[in-house]
Amino acid sequence: MQDESISRWSADAAVQRGADYDHRWKQMAAAGLSVHGEADFICRFAPSSVLDAGCGTGRVAIELSGRGIDVAGVDLDRPMLDEARRKAPDLTWIEADLVSIELDREFDVVAMPGNVMIFVGHGTEAAVVANMARHVSVGGVLVAGFELGRGYDVDQYDLDCIAAGLTLGSRHAAWDATPWQPGAGYAVSVHHR
Repeated sequence: MQDESISRWSADAAVQRGADYDHRWKQMAAAGLSVHGEADFICRFAPSSVLDAGCGTGRVAIELSGRGIDVAGVDLDRPMLDEARRKAPDLTWIEADLVSIELDREFDVVAMPGNVMIFVGHGTEAAVVANMARHVSVGGVLVAGFELGRGYDVDQYDLDCIAAGLTLGSRHAAWDATPWQPGAGYAVSVHHR
């Protein structure tokens, strides 16, 4: 476990953790808003297995499991994982660093929703991408969504993906597959192995 790897996440005072983090999603659902855009997007690839990398409290992983997908979640934030385990004790939840985790298996989709790439430790982005790419099965995809303009952007992400043997398939401005254009504030990128 590397403290450096969680420094941006830990240092962000605005970040809510555990049940507090989930409260926002409950409010959105109560207001009639969709809170499963990431799961809907991931299901476009008809995966039988998904690694939810940076799974937090498990919102995406739990939804995917409910849709019949074999899913595992990994995160380094113990309070977030504790909440995921409380909500879905039968799912696989792993406390580990995305830089170094080795699961000895591959997945149809490795998903990094929730701004994972802008919260990993400074200087570890390429290592995270390379390690996640190793967990993507041949013919599978790495899907990541993150806010732009926070020190790590799509140009560098694409270079890190190329170095990891992945090819850009598509990019969107949101999880609803809105077309992406340069200057957008968010990107959902799909890279193929």
